[in-house]
Amino acid sequence: MTGKHGESGTSTKTHKTIHLFRKGLRLHDNPSLVWALESSRVVYPVYVLDRIFLEGALRTGALRWRFLLQSLEDLHIQLAVLGSRLYVVQGRFEAVLRHLIAKWGITQLTFDVEVEPFYARLDEDLGAMGKELGLSIHTCVAHTLYNVSRIVEVNGGHPPLTYKKFLQVLSTMGEPDRPAREITAQDFLNCPTPVDASEEFRVPSLEDFGIVVESEVLWPGGESHALKRLEKHFESQGWVANFSKPRTIPNSLLPSTTGLSPYLSLGCLSVRTFYHRLSNIYAQSKNHSLPPVSLQGQVLWREFFCTVASATPNFTCMAGNPICLQIGWYEDTEALKKWRTAQTGFPWIDAIMTQLQQEGWIHHLARHAVACFLTRGDLWISWEEGMKVFEEYLLDADYSVNAGNWMWLSASAFFHQYTRIFCPVRFGRRTDPDGQYIRRYLKVLQNFPSRYIYEPWTAPLEVQVEAGCVIGRDYPLPMVSHSEVSQKNLALMAQVRREQASTAQLTRDVTDDPVEMGMKREHVEDQGFRDGISEQPERPCKRLSPEGDCPVTPCSWSHDGLSLPKLSGEVM
Repeated sequence: MTGKHGESGTSTKTHKTIHLFRKGLRLHDNPSLVWALESSRVVYPVYVLDRIFLEGALRTGALRWRFLLQSLEDLHIQLAVLGSRLYVVQGRFEAVLRHLIAKWGITQLTFDVEVEPFYARLDEDLGAMGKELGLSIHTCVAHTLYNVSRIVEVNGGHPPLTYKKFLQVLSTMGEPDRPAREITAQDFLNCPTPVDASEEFRVPSLEDFGIVVESEVLWPGGESHALKRLEKHFESQGWVANFSKPRTIPNSLLPSTTGLSPYLSLGCLSVRTFYHRLSNIYAQSKNHSLPPVSLQGQVLWREFFCTVASATPNFTCMAGNPICLQIGWYEDTEALKKWRTAQTGFPWIDAIMTQLQQEGWIHHLARHAVACFLTRGDLWISWEEGMKVFEEYLLDADYSVNAGNWMWLSASAFFHQYTRIFCPVRFGRRTDPDGQYIRRYLKVLQNFPSRYIYEPWTAPLEVQVEAGCVIGRDYPLPMVSHSEVSQKNLALMAQVRREQASTAQLTRDVTDDPVEMGMKREHVEDQGFRDGISEQPERPCKRLSPEGDCPVTPCSWSHDGLSLPKLSGEVM
């Protein structure tokens, strides 16, 4: 394969090329498509819809299916405006490609490099097929800011396992590449797409797959919607420059973050475009927020997890994962079901899980709360189970960020202040004392007085009857005593960390996570979460701390360069 760093250039236009869309469902900043157009006589934009792969390796649920199909339809429309079209072909990946290569006389394949193991295996298969059939194959890096293999190489052949070390490595590498040039109608005049209007190649509908989605579309899929959302947020340069992740609201009825993570995850929006647009705003602002809490920092969290995932065996599992604590989680299918189906008896937790199922998105702090509840806080159930649920429902589900955040939030890796546990009552009430968020997503509790809505089991029976919801009959009692199980789990986690201290140290910075530290400074007096067994106190890094008393000195990449759940944030 060639061009893994996305180098530009032209060659004699001799090829008949298939450009494979996978996650980069966009025309802006698409270097591998630019290469195809500049090196070919004809180009066929193709998306192989391998349903077995999408529902198996990627666990695509109904909401993600809708988002994907909308994104494909949007891409088809954008290509048609330029005089081309998208060929959507259903079937197993290699079989489909072999058929099209023979049918169209293809001599070249172009596509973007991905970091996930299943895509890496697919790329190896494509390379072997290309060698067998005598095809030229050209690949580019476009889903991450940097070539993550290069980051690993610069770090001595292994991934940087802490965010601080990661930033140190980036500081030696210079700025990420600028986005690829714009693709225009002239490109497709010079390199046309043979247009076949056959129904065989149309974008299928949900009905074609027997998938029913009744919920409102809050995040319509597609590049055009991504760019509109980007422009809307960038209208307020002050909001962008001063964005701070811990100050966003976990139970706001409208997203207080950018809401761009679904588009970044599927590649409808280029992370490099986002990065460099942020850079332009930062360059004009004397006082802007800094990593890790800034928008810049959130993009770099995403890059961090992509880098670690690319070079860590079994990254999405506990067993065989060298950086993950090996914990004897409980196997409790009934408790897992109650959490998944919003039947825990804790209204704030259940409201979050209801929003997740209905809309495919929840705020990153809401993700923190339900993840902590499932794992180390209350139920002591493996983070892998929660990761699978998020992968099915979240529109911004991402292999690297999703797994990384679940390890983080379960204190299995990356995060080490495990004594901080989100209270399933107080944390939500702090930002929404009237419970409007709960009333929105748990209609059964909508008539409860604000005094009781976070703890409805404490309401007198006559209040429950008047509200039309008797606890234990119309809405479940709490499935656990939070104060009791959280203390028990703290003791279990302390024991695990004593016994596996060397593993815990692998992903531990001298400084703690500034996102969590900032949150704690602002809210600990409100008891949104509680400290239990204490660890040796750690000295915060003043440069990354909002309360540092020394001058802020940005890294070389801060100003001149730039989910996120944290797309770690948006992705958790």
